Amino acid sequence: MSEKGLEHIAERIVASYKSHGGINHIDGANLPSKEAVIGITRDLMRLLFPGFMEKDVIFSNQVHEFVRVLCASISERLEEEIVKALQYRPFPGCDTAHLDGEAQRLTRELMESLPGVRGLLQTDVVATYEGDPAAISNEEVILAYPGLEAIAIQRVAHVLYRQHVPLIPRMMTEFAHSRTGIDIHPGATIASHFCIDHGTGVVIGETTVIGQRVKIYQGVTLGAKSFAKDAEGHIVKGIKRHPNIEDEVVIYAGATILGGDTVIGRGSVVGSNVWLMESVPPNSIVYFENEQLRIRQQKEKAH
Repeated sequence: MSEKGLEHIAERIVASYKSHGGINHIDGANLPSKEAVIGITRDLMRLLFPGFMEKDVIFSNQVHEFVRVLCASISERLEEEIVKALQYRPFPGCDTAHLDGEAQRLTRELMESLPGVRGLLQTDVVATYEGDPAAISNEEVILAYPGLEAIAIQRVAHVLYRQHVPLIPRMMTEFAHSRTGIDIHPGATIASHFCIDHGTGVVIGETTVIGQRVKIYQGVTLGAKSFAKDAEGHIVKGIKRHPNIEDEVVIYAGATILGGDTVIGRGSVVGSNVWLMESVPPNSIVYFENEQLRIRQQKEKAH
């Protein structure tokens, strides 16, 4: 292309920046780097599952140094990205005069949370292995199962979400979404022994609360009924919009459960392709029969 042609195209694109605002970020705060956040996320997974994502074997006499070096690298990079995020949108009470200090504190809190996150992930691995007759080992679950990968990244992102770090938690879970086809908002609260089987098309909304030993299959949506609006017609944010799933619930493929006031009672089973916008009591079986929604009770499970 000629210089004249390039100049013409550049002028038209720059002109569009003025005529189509809202999708430009020029002369603003430096935003977190998508590439950097993905790299940090990958390295956090290396810390959480040591030896599973390395080219070479890690021996026990190398573990401490491996962890120390990786922690230092992650912390340095994450602090830099958190500073950018806080420059863009500081949380209430953030010390904007000392963002470096805030980023160091938040990063340290995240890193200190990782042993607890690993404890939860161990239960997720066990639940997935025990819940899938096709799984041959815990190692296969960690290396090959997209559900476990999406859960692992969400559990780390959830820590940053609870710290009110903007942008980065969602960037992490959307990286997982792009890899696995599973969309779990970093705000979702998920207890232990969580299993997503197959997983493609699963959507779990921001204010969802999931109890212990819950299993869901592909295509499940835990979403909102509708969005409340204020007097000016803007969507009201920050309210409970998504369902609560109590302990030991199984939700089969394609089911859709909506609403912030919807509770699926402990020990219930929700059948495939069910559309549900109401609460059901514990130990319910929910299914479609002759195009009608049916809810019946099963015998209470022994605990």
